[in-house]
Parts: sequence; C-alpha cells; structure tokens
Amino acid sequence: MTDAKFALILESFRKFLRRGAITHLSNMANKMRAADLAQVIRHLATVQEKRTVFEVIRDVKLKAAVLRETEPHAVGDLLQDMPPHDVVVALRELSSDDVADILGNLPEEKAQDILRLMKTEDSEEVEDLLQYPEETAGGIMTTDFVSLQEETTVKDAIAHLQETSAKQMVFYLYVTDAEGRLVGVVSLRQLLVVAPGTPLKKIMTTDVISVVTDMDQEEVAKLVARYNILAIPVVDKDGKLVGIITVDDVVDVIREEATEDILKLAGASEADLFQMSSFRAARMRLPWLLTSLVGGLITGVFVWLFQPTILQVIALASFIPVITAMGGNIGLQTSTLVVRGLATGRIESADLRAVFVKEFVVGVLMGTICGAIVGLVAQAWRGPAMLGVVVGVSMFIAITVASVMGTLMPILLRRLGFDPAISSGPFVTAANDITGLVIYLGLATALLQHLL
Repeated sequence: MTDAKFALILESFRKFLRRGAITHLSNMANKMRAADLAQVIRHLATVQEKRTVFEVIRDVKLKAAVLRETEPHAVGDLLQDMPPHDVVVALRELSSDDVADILGNLPEEKAQDILRLMKTEDSEEVEDLLQYPEETAGGIMTTDFVSLQEETTVKDAIAHLQETSAKQMVFYLYVTDAEGRLVGVVSLRQLLVVAPGTPLKKIMTTDVISVVTDMDQEEVAKLVARYNILAIPVVDKDGKLVGIITVDDVVDVIREEATEDILKLAGASEADLFQMSSFRAARMRLPWLLTSLVGGLITGVFVWLFQPTILQVIALASFIPVITAMGGNIGLQTSTLVVRGLATGRIESADLRAVFVKEFVVGVLMGTICGAIVGLVAQAWRGPAMLGVVVGVSMFIAITVASVMGTLMPILLRRLGFDPAISSGPFVTAANDITGLVIYLGLATALLQHLL
C-alpha cells in the first residue's frame, strides 16, 4: 500500500469514528489485510479509537493476525476490555511463540486467566516459552516444528509431513536420536529425490547450525544472515531440540535491533516515543546530554586559557565554530559506521587494525581537502599573513584526529563494558570539540610571532 493510499484510508477510519458509523467501520476493516489494519490502529489518536476498530473485526483469523502485527507495547490496550474467552479464541489461530509474546505484554492477572482457559498442551507450551528471557533464542523460538528420529524412512517422513498440523511453515525436517538430541537436518528437496525406504540418517546433514536457548537474539540473527538459512533449530544445554526460529522472526529481530541502535545514538529508546512520560524520558536522556554539556564547558575553559592569543588576533575567533563543527561531524560519521559494524558483526576483533588504517586514510584525505578549502578562505580573510596556514593545518589535523577517535572510542567503550551505540556519540562529540580547539589555538599560539 502506498503512503498516499494509506493516508486516505486512515482519514476514512477517523471520519467513521467521529461519526460513530460502526457498520461502515466494520465493513472497511474486515476487507483489509492484517498488516495494513494494524498500521491504521497504530496511527489512531486515542486508546478508545484503537479498541473500537479492533472490536469491529469479525473474522477471528484476521483479529489474530492483527494482534501478531501489532507492536508489543500496544497489545495490552487492545485486549484490556476483551473477555478472556474471546482472547483465547483468537490466540488459537497463532503459533505458540506469538501467543507467548502477546501474553508477555499483558498484565499478569489477565495472562494467567487466559492460560487457564487454554488447552492444557497449548498452555504448557506457552508457559515454557514465557520462562525464557524476552531477547534470547528461547524467547523468540516456536515449538511448532517437525522432527523425526533418525531411523525413520523417507516414505514415513513424507507421510508424516502430509499429516502434520504444525502451524509454522515447514522449511526443514529435523532429525533427532532416541533421547531427542538434534543429530541432523534434511531439506524437503532431499526427501523427494531418494528411495522411499532410505532411513533419514543416511541422507541427513550432520553439520547442523543450531543455537542454545540463552543465546542473544541479535547473535541468532547474525547466524541466520551469515548462512542464509530459512530457520535455525534451538537446543537446550543437553543438545535436545526444543524449538526453531524462523526467518520471519529473524527479520523482526533485525528491525528491532537496528531501531534500538539508531535510537541509542540519540540517547533515547523506542519507549520514549510511546510509553514513557515526558519526565522519565528526559531523565533517561539527560546523563548523555550532560556529557556533551561538560565537554562544552571544558571547551569554554580552553577558549579562556587562549584568551591572550584570541585578543591579539581577533580573526582567529571567526574560525573556531568551523574547526569544532567539522571535527565533531567527522567523528560522528566514523563512530556511527564503527558502531553499526560492531552491532552487525561486520567488524570483528581481527578487523580492527584494517578498519583503523582505512579510517585514518579517509581522515587524511578529507582533512587535506577541507583544510585546503578553509585555508584558502582564511588566507583571503582580512587578517594576518599566516592565518590561512594556521586554519588549514588545524583543520587537517582536527579532521584526522576526529577520524581516529571516532574509530577507537566505540571499540574502547565496548571493551570497558559500555554500550557504544548510546555512549559513543556524546563522548566523541565532546572529545573532538576539545581536541579541535586545542589544536587550533595551540598552533596559532605557537606561530603567533609570524602572525603579527
């Protein structure tokens, strides 16, 4: 759906809600795709409007799909006034991992009421999933998968696949031993090209890529992306197969982690936009803002210390903002690239030297070009004869140093146990402002006798 079409649909929903035209609202909602309907609900102004639209959905499967597409923090608002029995009816259309995600975002009392109404086997699966931390392999896996023992023949495996009622799409057939330990994997294509009487252990791939239940979801996503697989099995500490993570869940993880990293660069979180009060959001961002503030105050101290130089050559003051701004921008560009590389696994420990050398060379090239430009501008300024040299050389050194600091700071912060995504920006900006100013005014002071 294009943005223009979505805007028209959203406006129609708002118009029906204002008029109380529930019949028109219901007819429109029940003709839409779940993802588009969830997007409409997300953009409605009040919780009551969101609930009204959700409640007019007649098709249980559509209602369940909308819940799956709804952002976790908003699920509780949609289900708050919905009877537990009706919630259970909708949740039956979802896989166990989706149900666990939804119940995990409901008040504990309501979640327990829903679990008591579910079938015993379903509620046990969901309760097992709820035991795992939210952002781990166990927390995002589903228990709806197909596995057979290694002695099973190809003919029996195909018959089992045809009869299975697993809600997840079958990507691979997992092979276990008598104790339930994962020993191999068979692709569906392999089942179709071998003799029916062949046991699975004869055709299975034993080098299985798997993850343990407590692995961080970001590491899981990296593995799936690296090996281009559609699903990855999850095993417990004893190697027993307990679930799988499918590619659609991995896509959600990648999107969540990318959003989280981008927001951290601003010293914020997604909750700032949706759940937190303004006071709490400000309190969370304030420490990192204060870091920049302290850096600015230190910069002011150095300006005061170099006051004699600035008073003798007033033209120097005109280029202070340029030097500090360029150093800060280059440092943030470099640190953002390094932070993202560390987050996605594109930069490993073995790559640090190569990354450092590359960014140093990039800094030298950018410093040369920018330094030459600003130096020529300064030379044309009505100032001392050597002003252009001082400004140009200072710009070159400041940009080069900023590139180096932007590379090293995220790596150093990570080794010290800090999250580079949220802490690099303020530190890099403050450090580059200070070093750029000291380089500029220090060089001007050293060459002062040539400027007068």
